[in-house]
Amino acid sequence: MNRPYVAIADLRALLSAIGPESIVSRTIFNEAAGRAILFGFAPGQELSEHTAAMAAILHILEGHATLTLGGDAMEAAPGALVYMTPNLPHSVYAHDQVVMLLTMLKGTN
Repeated sequence: MNRPYVAIADLRALLSAIGPESIVSRTIFNEAAGRAILFGFAPGQELSEHTAAMAAILHILEGHATLTLGGDAMEAAPGALVYMTPNLPHSVYAHDQVVMLLTMLKGTN
């Protein structure tokens, strides 16, 4: 029987080791309403500028990163949360080891 919810006691435990000069990811769930992906960045790694066709939420769980959102850059530390509208150019640069949860909201394009 499938449960009508997803409950995870420790997100960080779901992510494999983050090797030097690498970015790792793991899809947490992929449902009709949205998808959640857990990312781990080694220091100095980045996701270059890109866009997504749907709205998304970035939540920094560990480490420090520079987030570029449109033309604005912001420093993000553990606990930072950003909501992005569809098609917003954005990038992520990890200053140290970063763990980030990305939640994509389907049906928001």
